[in-house]
Amino acid sequence: MVRDYVGDWRLLALRGVLAVALGVVTLVWPEITLWAVVITWGTFALLDGVGTLVAAFTSDVVRGRGWLVAHGVLGVAAGLVAFIWPDITGLVLLFVIAIWAFLSGLAKLVTAIQLRRELRHEWVLGAVGVLSMGFAVVLVITPGAGVLVITWLIGWYAIVLGLALLVLAWEVRRELTGVARGSSARPGTPHPAT
Repeated sequence: MVRDYVGDWRLLALRGVLAVALGVVTLVWPEITLWAVVITWGTFALLDGVGTLVAAFTSDVVRGRGWLVAHGVLGVAAGLVAFIWPDITGLVLLFVIAIWAFLSGLAKLVTAIQLRRELRHEWVLGAVGVLSMGFAVVLVITPGAGVLVITWLIGWYAIVLGLALLVLAWEVRRELTGVARGSSARPGTPHPAT
C-alpha cells in the first residue's frame, strides 16, 4: 500500500502547498536580500522536515520509515542551521541547500522505485527525486552564479517540487479511497460510481 511508504496524503499536500508558496514568494520578490532567502528557505526546510517526521511516526507507514526519518531529520537540521546562523555566507547556504536537495532527492527516488507496482504515477515521485539531485548538482557546479540566480533556482525548484507533492498526495488519496471502497482493481484505476 502506498501509505506504507509516504504517510498521510494531507501532510503531503501541506508540504506541496508550502513548497509552491515558497517558490512563488521567491519568484515574485527575486531581489530580496540573502538574509531573507536564508530565513525563507530555512522555514521551508524546517517545516518540510517536521511534516516528514510527523508522517513517519504518526501514520501507518510500515516500509520505508527509515527514509522518511532520514529525510525529516535532514530537513529539520538544515532549517535549524539556517536559523542558528542566519548570517552565513551565500556559498555556505548554497552547499547546505545542495546537500539537502541531493539527499532528499535520493530518498524520493528510492521510494518511487519501491512504489513502482503500487502507485499509478510513481514516476512523478521519481522525477522529483531526479530533479532534486540535478538541482543539487547545478548548485554545486555553479557556486559563483550569484544570489539572484540562486533565488530563481530555489523558486522554480520549490514550485515544481510542490506541484509534484500535490500530485502524489492526490494519488495517495485516490488509492486510499479505492481501498476504502473495497476495490480489487489496481490502485489508481477508475472506480464505478456508487
